[in-house]
Amino acid sequence: MKKDPNLFLKGKNGAILEAALKVIKRKGFHKARMADIAREAGISYGLVYHYFGKKEDLFEAILHRWWDGFFQVMAEVRGAETAVPEKLRQIIFYFLDTYQTHPDLVNIFITEISRSTSSLTTVRLENFKTFISLTEEFISLGQEKGILRTDFKARYLTYIFLGALEAFVSAMVLADQPIKGDDQKERIAKSILEVFLNGARTRGRKKILAR
Repeated sequence: MKKDPNLFLKGKNGAILEAALKVIKRKGFHKARMADIAREAGISYGLVYHYFGKKEDLFEAILHRWWDGFFQVMAEVRGAETAVPEKLRQIIFYFLDTYQTHPDLVNIFITEISRSTSSLTTVRLENFKTFISLTEEFISLGQEKGILRTDFKARYLTYIFLGALEAFVSAMVLADQPIKGDDQKERIAKSILEVFLNGARTRGRKKILAR
């Protein structure tokens, strides 16, 4: 399920968001200034404030693009008649596709949100909870179908799956390692699914194919 890589609007609004990604990645949210973002975007300081009243509004707009894209994918996966491994694969690919097309966005998500409790507002926490709950639905479905073992709670298996995904992507982000192409994404997704599915599969059941 290849998503539209253009997560940001065209025009000045989009230019400001793209500039903010670069500045926040470079300096961190708390040290980034609206003046730095305006300079990066090549527009006036006042125009940035015209679109975004304060830095926090700009940051929320960035995160809104991330969660909107993710929840759109989850809604499509939920409604699709696909096997559980494929549903989990689409979650992995949202992270990898976004990292390939907008690496700065994933960098900010990992460094400023996922691994920073100081930036975790009530709304952002609710988004994380929804993210976990939607993923748990797919894990529970795998248990109901006898694909995944039931001697562990679905929530525990969800944490293990998402933990593996987050750790893998975080390692790439922190090492500033780019995605080199679709073949690499396929190998990463297959590796994560292979280890998760065949570590979590029902005992005695035949090996599950990642693809």
